Amino acid sequence: MFFKSNADWTGRCESIKARLLEQFSDQGLTPDNFGFVALRENGFGEAPDGFSYRGNWRCYPCSLVKAFHLVHVLSAIDAGRVEDHEELSRAMRDMILWSTNTGTNYVIDVVTGTTGDTLLEGESFDAWRDKREALNRFFRDLGWPEFEGCNISQKLMDDVRYGREAQYSGRSGEYLNVLTPLAAARLFHEIFAGTVPLSDVARTRAQDILLRDRESAEAKQPRFQVADFLGAGAPAEARIWSKAGQNSWTGDPRASYYKHDLIRIAMPGNASIIICLMTQGKQICEVYPKAVPEIGKVFYDILLA
Repeated sequence: MFFKSNADWTGRCESIKARLLEQFSDQGLTPDNFGFVALRENGFGEAPDGFSYRGNWRCYPCSLVKAFHLVHVLSAIDAGRVEDHEELSRAMRDMILWSTNTGTNYVIDVVTGTTGDTLLEGESFDAWRDKREALNRFFRDLGWPEFEGCNISQKLMDDVRYGREAQYSGRSGEYLNVLTPLAAARLFHEIFAGTVPLSDVARTRAQDILLRDRESAEAKQPRFQVADFLGAGAPAEARIWSKAGQNSWTGDPRASYYKHDLIRIAMPGNASIIICLMTQGKQICEVYPKAVPEIGKVFYDILLA
């Protein structure tokens, strides 16, 4: 495990779990439809204090995969495999800031040298699939046990898939994207305090892109991904970095009614914390849009005390 156990931290997180199940059961939260990982940083290069509740839960990750694509493309630029250019920079920014699927899919095309379109057969499809699988191989080659069983190689779609994208994900969606709270939390730890394979310049760039400036003009826009997510419950003086994801009905039951957030909170006088919350169900996702911000307040009340 990339984090270490701490009795005080574990006690706080156990109380969060109990409080969430008590306070949000009427809004659809049950013991088996959410998972979370909470980390407290101990300095750059040091293992954080950590806690996991259903951290190995494998579920559809919505847009949390975009944080993985950000790290991958910046590493590819570092290594000279990809040439940075204005359109790529714009796509990286927009896939995090506004969670645009179109921008994300452009990044995927650039990194893998593939495009998604009409049907392919035989060796042509096999070669195309192998190129797209580079998205998974990059993280598997890092040797993170938290990434085992995960998949981030599918493009981001607003409804059902067609052509080679449908071939690749499977007609029944058996190869859709999958992440766990542990894998996502590990990624954020590596970006901010770990050894993820990025130069100092690329690491700073990733952090800058993930920053949510709540005083900015962008913060007033509905797709800023703070108002209905964990960041809405953060103290006013906190700095936050995040990538959220939400799917209502997509046309595919396997990818519908998920709401997640991956966030880092830095408070003056406190160690920075990272939270990954992943939830499933129409009530939490759609019927009660303020449930996740209220869940965030529970985390902050206990973890930042």
